Amino acid sequence: MKNKKITRKITQGMYVLTTKDGGCMVDAVSQISAGDNPFIAVAVMKSNHTNALLQKNDKFALSILGMDINPEIIETFGMHSMRDVDKFANVKTTEFENIKVIEDALGYMVCKIVDKIDADTHTLFIGKLIEADVLKEGEAMSYNYYQENKNDLIKVKTEQGKTAWICTVCGYVYYGEELPDDFKCPLCGVDKELFKKKEEEE
Repeated sequence: MKNKKITRKITQGMYVLTTKDGGCMVDAVSQISAGDNPFIAVAVMKSNHTNALLQKNDKFALSILGMDINPEIIETFGMHSMRDVDKFANVKTTEFENIKVIEDALGYMVCKIVDKIDADTHTLFIGKLIEADVLKEGEAMSYNYYQENKNDLIKVKTEQGKTAWICTVCGYVYYGEELPDDFKCPLCGVDKELFKKKEEEE
């Protein structure tokens, strides 16, 4: 038996990863060295547009999300692609090292990319911490909390009169009468079996 839900027990937070011209939600973040400029690793799905941006940019930032974060930030960065939507249009941000970070985050880390490692479905980007600060006090949102409460945190909206298929993992919406046989979620990479059909807007 393989129950992948056990991976939610790995202690992980929820972050908005940003780089020049884009950003997305991530959870697989780790500090992998110590010192004044520790190395920070983050895994990003290869199919994600932010991955392509990171391949040509030299820095990334991580905004640490708290329990009180506005759910619209999760919806914006977790359920859309910068290929289709300007995620920064309606979100308050500030800049450090010319990288946008979320103003309402608990804090941020800016890293200079020093290595990239192929990891099957993901790329592991390793960065040296060059700038960081605490913006406000609060409890960080865990990946496990997000998974168990995402239906309340995110209210998926679909267009009236269109057949929508919703990813049960990240909330991505695909419009069409049927999903292609080889379809995979462009945001989180899961197969079509983890999509549910929604006929009308709730």
